[in-house]
Amino acid sequence: MQKRILGRSLEVSAIGYGAMGLSHGYGPATDREAAVALVRAAAERGVTFFDTAQIYGRRGS
Repeated sequence: MQKRILGRSLEVSAIGYGAMGLSHGYGPATDREAAVALVRAAAERGVTFFDTAQIYGRRGS
């Protein structure tokens, strides 16, 4: 897996995994066991960059 540097020294995988869809973002939440298996499979393949934000929105008012 290729790596990238974030900031000054944080090394992460070039491919990240966005986990918002596991909880709600794209329909019903994923079954817990299936979600855990999916995250583990990504980690086993070298993914070290996991985006776990619940939602994105406009900053400020």
